[in-house]
Amino acid sequence: MFAYLFDMLRDPNAQWILLGSMLLGLSSGVLGSFAYLRKQSLMGDALAHAALPGVCIAFMLTGSKSIFFFLIGAAAAGLIATFGIGYVTRHSRIKQDSALGIVLSVFFGVGIVLLTKIQHGGSGNQSGLDKFLFGQAASMVLSDVITMAVVALILVILCGLLFKEFKLLSFDPGFAKGIGLPVAALDQFMMFLIVVAVVVGIQAVGVVLMSALLITPAVSARYWTEKLGVMVVLSGIFGAISGFVGTLVSGLGSNLPTGPLSVLAATALFIVSVLFAPKRGLAAKVLERLAVKRTVLRDMQRQVQVQSVRQPAHGTREEGGL
Repeated sequence: MFAYLFDMLRDPNAQWILLGSMLLGLSSGVLGSFAYLRKQSLMGDALAHAALPGVCIAFMLTGSKSIFFFLIGAAAAGLIATFGIGYVTRHSRIKQDSALGIVLSVFFGVGIVLLTKIQHGGSGNQSGLDKFLFGQAASMVLSDVITMAVVALILVILCGLLFKEFKLLSFDPGFAKGIGLPVAALDQFMMFLIVVAVVVGIQAVGVVLMSALLITPAVSARYWTEKLGVMVVLSGIFGAISGFVGTLVSGLGSNLPTGPLSVLAATALFIVSVLFAPKRGLAAKVLERLAVKRTVLRDMQRQVQVQSVRQPAHGTREEGGL
């Protein structure tokens, strides 16, 4: 097995796919941290599902499976979904979580209908569009991986440059607005970055699973630290590890999808974090409770010993007085 892994790592195509998957996980983890802290975990899911009809419409208009046109269509659909969620939230009594659920269902339903129409249309099949549901990293060519890597690096750099603004927006948007920051513009820009991350990752991970790669590393990182900067870095590292492990395991056998394996790797990291994180993990809490229990029992034993020593002495003084 190790010889096979070594041979696979020496393959230039496998190296590019590994690099692209790692950078995708890195950028998704960094962006997912802010979405998680703003209690918008469902936003990534809604935007990922909203990208599907954009991909279908791009194919119906162009008749080709060009990644460039697919990305344009998915980005346009994601932006429409973002503005739709904001409009419904601002101009009705519907809360954001309900608006996200409505947009997710409607856009994904439209995407499935369009997929069915394409399947029964003149092309005679889905033309590989079903691969965008669950992803197929092995079908990526060098140009696709380069595009994914460049966009992922740009996303990470933008998050680094706007870290202070995103931090204020996540924890205290009222204060951010009070000091003159364009809160609405920053909010829309963050949603745009999530759309871009989703669009870039749909070919490798798929629209169904991209939301998991956005949120799961962030939730895992939250167990390990109380500081936002450390959390963002850890989330990016967990996302990169998930992409690396998923791609590596998928190369060990035939017909093993990279996207679901990457999500399973992220889930495994989440389970490890829940169990063994130093302060928030279940093991740490059990050990803390046992330590408190031992301390309480020790204090009770000391009190009993002190009382047992004092009582005979008190009785002797009383007998001497008599």
